[in-house]
Amino acid sequence: MAKITVLLGLLTLTACSQGAREITDRTSSPCGDSPNCVSTEDDREQHHLIAYHLKSKATLDDIEEVALKIPGAKTAAKEDGYIRIEYTSKLLRFVDDLEMKVEGSKLLVRSESRMGYSDFGVNRKRADQLRSMLDSAQLLK
Repeated sequence: MAKITVLLGLLTLTACSQGAREITDRTSSPCGDSPNCVSTEDDREQHHLIAYHLKSKATLDDIEEVALKIPGAKTAAKEDGYIRIEYTSKLLRFVDDLEMKVEGSKLLVRSESRMGYSDFGVNRKRADQLRSMLDSAQLLK
């Protein structure tokens, strides 16, 4: 039991040290090799997201408002058509970065875990949830 407590303590401290940091715009970059990332700009099956096509009325503020409705969200950076939302898990306080950039009528989306190798599909689920919510808000074509 003591070993489990120590392990959980270390994981919690590690996760807490993932706070806000400078991350440059990676929306156009493909994911790495670990399966903890998905992107509209990565053609590999395990990482690929189908493109998000925006209606002409959709603004970055509208997209941000929708993305912030997903639990654990906070805006970390926003400038020039780009936004990064940090999602923090409830239990171990792991942080994932959802980056989005508007390019014409296309929304580039990249969601990646900061730590670990696998994310157990969390980033893909989040990206799918975002797509569904943007569609419900009538922001997607």
